[in-house]
Amino acid sequence: MKLSRIVSNQNGVSRKRANALIATGRVAINGHLCRDAQQDVSEFCAVTVDGKTIQQARPSRYLMLNKPAGYLSATIDDTHPTVLELIAPNLHDDLHIGGRLDRASTGLLILTNDGNWSRRLTEPVVKIPKVYRVTTEHPITEEAHRRFAEGIWFEYEQLTTTPAQIENIHEREARVTIYEGRYHQVKRMFHAVGNRVTSLHREQMGKIQLCDTLPPGQYRPLTAEEIASV
Repeated sequence: MKLSRIVSNQNGVSRKRANALIATGRVAINGHLCRDAQQDVSEFCAVTVDGKTIQQARPSRYLMLNKPAGYLSATIDDTHPTVLELIAPNLHDDLHIGGRLDRASTGLLILTNDGNWSRRLTEPVVKIPKVYRVTTEHPITEEAHRRFAEGIWFEYEQLTTTPAQIENIHEREARVTIYEGRYHQVKRMFHAVGNRVTSLHREQMGKIQLCDTLPPGQYRPLTAEEIASV
C-alpha cells in the first residue's frame, strides 16, 4: 500500500494532508524518515507520524522445512496430515507454502506469511532455479538430456518449458534443475521422455539450500541472507 494512503486511512486525514505530512518529514517507516508519498509499504513495516505509531509492524515468518513423505503441502486437509502440523502452532500466523511438493516427495519446503516474497520465489516468470534429486524407473538417456535442454511441450498449459538441466549421479539417479516449478513439472517432463520418477527430493530453491543437518520433519527460520536472496 502507498505511504500516503496509509497515513490518510490510519491517521484520519485527507490524502492532501497526508502528502503534506510526508513531504515535511514528519512520517517515518521503521524509524527512518520518508518523504516519498508513493513509497510502497508492506504490512511488515511500522509507520509513525510525529513519533506516534499508526501502523504496527506485523511479524514476518520465513521457515525452511525438511518435508518428509506422507504429508500434504497444504494448511488443512480432512484426510491426510499436512506440513503445517509439523510447525509449532504459535508460528502459524497465516502461513502459506512457497512452492508445493506432492505428498510422496520430500525435501526443501518454504513456509511464510509474506505473499509478495513467496511470489518472487515461485512465479515461473522470475525463473529462480529449483534443484531436485530424482530417482527414475529406467536409465536416464541422452535423449532425456537433449529434450530437457530444449524444453518440453506441455499440452495442458499450451507451452514449452524453460530449458532444464540434468546432472547424472547414477544410471537411474540425477540432479535436475528447473526454472519454473509448474504443476508436477519434473515428473511430467520425465513422463514425456518415456520414464517415470520413483522418488523426488528438492534440495535447493535459488540460493536457499536445504540444510544437511536438518532432519526430516524439522524446520528452522531462514537467515537474513536467505530471505534477502529472493
